[in-house]
Amino acid sequence: MASINPRKDRDGVTIGWQAQVRRNGYPAQSKTFEKKSQAQAWARQVESEVERGVFVSRGEAERTTLGECFERYQREITPSKKPSGQGPERGFIRQWLQRPIARRIVAEIRGVDVAAAVKEMEGEEKSANTIRLHLAVLSHLFTVAQGDWGMESLDNPVARVRKPRLPKGRERRVREGEMGALIGAADLRLACLIVLAVETAMRREDLASLTWEHVDLKARSLFLPKTKNGEARTVPLSPGALESLATLPRNLSGSVFGLSADGIDSAWGRARAAAGIAGGWGDDALHLHDLRHEATSRFFERTDLDLMEIRAITGHKSLQMLSRYTHLRTVNLVERLAGAKRGNR
Repeated sequence: MASINPRKDRDGVTIGWQAQVRRNGYPAQSKTFEKKSQAQAWARQVESEVERGVFVSRGEAERTTLGECFERYQREITPSKKPSGQGPERGFIRQWLQRPIARRIVAEIRGVDVAAAVKEMEGEEKSANTIRLHLAVLSHLFTVAQGDWGMESLDNPVARVRKPRLPKGRERRVREGEMGALIGAADLRLACLIVLAVETAMRREDLASLTWEHVDLKARSLFLPKTKNGEARTVPLSPGALESLATLPRNLSGSVFGLSADGIDSAWGRARAAAGIAGGWGDDALHLHDLRHEATSRFFERTDLDLMEIRAITGHKSLQMLSRYTHLRTVNLVERLAGAKRGNR
């Protein structure tokens, strides 16, 4: 049977209402509300769930704030992620902790509250992808809380919130004369790195972590034990890729390029500026990651490799992702329609 009792201050003034539900075989449940009607509604819901045999204790979820959950998530879950992803995730959590929603009891958070946070982020001119990454962390927190932290009564509010639409993917290809200008402006290490990126579609992190022990020039391949999608991959090497690697001197560290991911970005930025190629985020800018688009497109334009063979080289997890990285030049399609065969140009 439920009981609804007033909560009074020292002067005897009612400042809230406490609902209590006790049933044999179930832990006692209690919660305080501002209004008596709210307490009565909560008590009826709990009693109904007990009678239907679907009751799940709300105790933990109803006394823990979202901020406290995020702090626990950062202690217990974030360290289990890939090292490259821990820093960005901590940044997302830090921003969530600064928002008013972090002070809310986690059991009370609804889709409308998450939607309000999304509007805040849009007002801060965060990109659609950045907002989606914030929401992904929040959603995973609710999943962990439901499954691992004994908060089975929680409902994930992120699932019902409209996600910002991602902009159309970049279609920037390396233009005529740009490869020569970049290589001419780069030192030996970066020049070889640029060639290898265009010949293999390797990501920046893969290039930064590449060591000589995983390069086999005789077998014309290199091995990536740890990639972004979590799967190891063996990458076959073209004649151009082999030549670039053979040109590089070895060093005691064992690193092929001796550059961190940030170091690659810095060296790329300097070479791009020296080559007179636009940076920034405009359509005319050329990013290091655009070399992955260029390489993938060239596999389709210049080789007879089929879809699955190209996917095996690039490491895309799905054919849909592979298609996003493929931007074929119209002139090549025109030549193919006229009967031309694919091959080196």
